[in-house]
Amino acid sequence: MRQCLTSSDGGFYTTRNIPGKDQFGKTGDFVTSPEISQIFGELVGIWFVAEWMSQGRKAGGVQLMELGPGRGTLMDDVLRTVAKFGPMASSIETVYLVEASPILREAQHNLLCSSNPMVETKVGHESSLNRLPGVKIVWLEDLKFMPEGNDKMPLVIAHEFLDALPIHAFQLATVRKPALAERPNITTSTSPSHVSQKMTSRDSTTEWRELLVSPTAPPSPFDRPPQSKDEPRPEYELTLSPKPTPYSQLLPTLSPRWNKKHLREGAVIEVSPETRATTAAISRLIGGDGAASESPTSRQRKVKTKSVPSGAALIIDYGPQSVTPGNSLRGIRAHERVSPFTKPGQVDLSADVDFASVIEAALEASESVECHGPTHQAGWLESMGGGQRRDALTAQVSGADADVVKERIVKAWNRLVDRGPNGMGKLYQVLAIVPDSGGGRKPVGFGGDVAT
Repeated sequence: MRQCLTSSDGGFYTTRNIPGKDQFGKTGDFVTSPEISQIFGELVGIWFVAEWMSQGRKAGGVQLMELGPGRGTLMDDVLRTVAKFGPMASSIETVYLVEASPILREAQHNLLCSSNPMVETKVGHESSLNRLPGVKIVWLEDLKFMPEGNDKMPLVIAHEFLDALPIHAFQLATVRKPALAERPNITTSTSPSHVSQKMTSRDSTTEWRELLVSPTAPPSPFDRPPQSKDEPRPEYELTLSPKPTPYSQLLPTLSPRWNKKHLREGAVIEVSPETRATTAAISRLIGGDGAASESPTSRQRKVKTKSVPSGAALIIDYGPQSVTPGNSLRGIRAHERVSPFTKPGQVDLSADVDFASVIEAALEASESVECHGPTHQAGWLESMGGGQRRDALTAQVSGADADVVKERIVKAWNRLVDRGPNGMGKLYQVLAIVPDSGGGRKPVGFGGDVAT
């Protein structure tokens, strides 16, 4: 997935440069919530303001951060909203964008900085913002380059970022017990053929085997015919490893939810160590180090312990609220779902986010944070006042085409909160990571109010 999406040699995000066309919007491959309606980014900005107020209205050291900022549309809406709250706006020290694509970085710079020059630094690139004059914006290729700070307040948004991080897929397979597997074949002097022995439950056990990407096998008369003449035959396919791999022996041990005793033969799980590592890094930025357990995830690069935990993070992505994803790897091209193994580098790849794993990683990384959610995007947007904002926007519209514009605003909002089986309001989940309050506070949008 990493090679196909962010490689400097043909990556979907890093090398695709068609004049007047990118991966986003109607002319691209997919549309994200910030591109659908400005209300989405405005409510993220309001949530940041609410957290800033609830955590003591810090006078300085506030850092806004977005992971995977796309065109920069979401951050632009956040900044426009935050700029209306003068005391908070003046507390912002730096805006950080974690972006691996030079092409998208340039698009973000054009939107957020206009003619302000971009300069290269030791850790990335930087410029100055249009909406917050005097505030520096810094681009980092990886979260690991984020500077540490005991007195900082990071406010982080990761929208449709974790779903693009690489996964490993494992299938629970029944295999012959090692002692039996090593038993020599039985032959006779009259017949060299192997004696066929049926494997019983006493002879067998289950273990995780990794599903590996391999070149597609030659065509077979039993293959499913293509749905259309234009459907290309995938260049690659998933095959079950005949033996355990280092990953199959390690990654399923990261969570007790993947204990093979509780699962049936043939069960498939998807594990993303990069998602867990990224979540752990965000958690430590907010709560400082202080892992509750010494799991493989918590033994990542540690930051200096914060004397007073502060900051907050919103993770908004698609995936199940509690169960482990399986068989969710997908390809998207021109707004259509396609095989993820077709046209590598020309197709967007993603997989459902395992939110239960995200919570595990956050709490393991720092004992000074707590998680709220995940909750459906529709409910979160509505509880943040999205419906009222929709009404306010439509009330401001005037002119000959007012009815058309109003309808466009309403349709965009309805798309964000659609609770249908494939609606964004139901498929997308919202999760918050905030400083541990000992159960004394719930954030806005998760059943709580602004604590002043």
